[in-house]
Amino acid sequence: MPRSWDVFRQFLLLGCTSFGGPVAHLGYFRERFVTRQGWLTDAAYADLVALCQLLPGPASSQVGIGLGLMRAGWLGGLAAWIGFTLPSALLLIISAALLAAHPDWLSGGWLQGLKVAAVAVVSQAVLGMQRKLAPDRARASLMVAAAALVLLLPVPWVQVLALLLGAGLGLTVLDPPDDQPLDLDQAHHTQLRVPIGRGAALLMLVGLGCLLLTLPWLTASARPMLVQQLASFLQAGALVFGGGHVVLPLLEQSLVPPGWISLDQFLAGYGAAQAVPGPMFSLAAFLGFDLQGGLHGVGGALLALLALFLPAFLLIGGVLPFWSDLGRLATMRRALRGINAAVVGILLAALFQPVWQVGIRSSADFSLGIAAFLLLVAWRQPAWRVVLLCGLIGFRL
Repeated sequence: MPRSWDVFRQFLLLGCTSFGGPVAHLGYFRERFVTRQGWLTDAAYADLVALCQLLPGPASSQVGIGLGLMRAGWLGGLAAWIGFTLPSALLLIISAALLAAHPDWLSGGWLQGLKVAAVAVVSQAVLGMQRKLAPDRARASLMVAAAALVLLLPVPWVQVLALLLGAGLGLTVLDPPDDQPLDLDQAHHTQLRVPIGRGAALLMLVGLGCLLLTLPWLTASARPMLVQQLASFLQAGALVFGGGHVVLPLLEQSLVPPGWISLDQFLAGYGAAQAVPGPMFSLAAFLGFDLQGGLHGVGGALLALLALFLPAFLLIGGVLPFWSDLGRLATMRRALRGINAAVVGILLAALFQPVWQVGIRSSADFSLGIAAFLLLVAWRQPAWRVVLLCGLIGFRL
């Protein structure tokens, strides 16, 4: 059996069964590819995870792409991504098609239940990320400042400004972490062997850099709507630090104000993405199907999905062959501490506007939201189960 086909088969199975979000995905990957398949050692897997945590983009998908690259080169990386993403993308396209065929469903109680579930899920994400990424006073203050900036300055580029300020404060104000060395020469480091030439990897990094430099031009209002919409997905994919939930405010700010998709449709897609296995970025398939004026239908879903994931693919493919030579990352790690705190602030702002303001409209909504939050945090129920329960309760009410 060709290695790339084996990679696709393994990741397709994981794409059908991997509920629980990025952290759970990393556990599933380790159990299958380190413990059962023996594709790499625990140390090498930990090194790959560490790299993907440092990079912007969907960490679990990047780990999957990296595993595919290490196993079978470019075809392996592509096979891993397709296999892991395909099940959730298909389910979300079907959901979007049903919603498009029955627009009256947008006024149903089930949708309000999904909005309430989104409040609980995003609240859990903010709480968990704050504990991990902004646990001290300095980073918590940076988190609150970033949230205030995003709420007080509602323009499309404010998230980028918040991330840049976070990086600057991380370099100049925040102390380096005491619990991990800033110099990888002083730390355990395992070489990750990748069957990819460094010339090709460098071309990927150059291509990504050119893409990022052209994003302001591509998103300008004078460009065709299709180009603007694709650029919005590319920009969101390039700026996501801290987990898949962070894509929520980035995409909402880009897609809802121009009227390309309604806020109700957007939040319905976010709720549906919680109820399916696989990566959160598959939300792009739902949004691309429902967008108006440019992307639309199955073709729009596929293009949106490709655009959102493309920066992550180029970045992991470009950096992985050089990772073993990166010995001094003190500056990067300091900047990332500030960026990550700002990321939590961006998500906190999104929790207030639009998620909370749209989702909590009555005392019944508030009560259901508290119950859903407790199920997630105290009872540790999976998000997909809580989302389905909230949708059912909303439908019955």
